[in-house]
Amino acid sequence: MSRTIVLGVVVAAIGAGIYYYLNQPEPTPAERLQSAAQDAGDAVSDAVESVTEQASDATDQAGQAAADLANQAGEEVAALAEQGQDLLNSWIEEGTLTVQNFDYDAMVASVQDSALAQDMKTKAISILDEIKASPDLFAAKLQELQALLQGQ
Repeated sequence: MSRTIVLGVVVAAIGAGIYYYLNQPEPTPAERLQSAAQDAGDAVSDAVESVTEQASDATDQAGQAAADLANQAGEEVAALAEQGQDLLNSWIEEGTLTVQNFDYDAMVASVQDSALAQDMKTKAISILDEIKASPDLFAAKLQELQALLQGQ
């Protein structure tokens, strides 16, 4: 008997649900408009959130790329300074960069054969030209050449 009561309650509940669903009034135009506005607001909110997230990701990526480029540039500058210092050291060791033994041709050749950037090569050769033209400027031009080749 208790099964019959439970089955009756279930059938009554299902019947009440069907009755409620079938007799539910149609939404009014104002309710439809409010529902559409709510849906549009949700869509705009989702779009803004998505765009903000994408912009944040793009900013992070751009920042990382800039940091990578700065590190790479720093490493390249350090490598150029090391190459310039090596070149200067070789001239001193070989004795080609002294007032008594200024070997212009050997130094110009070593600059041209070096891995220095072209603008550094041009500046170094220009300083060597000035030393050759005016040996009395040797000390001042030597400091200028050292500063250039040491990346200062």
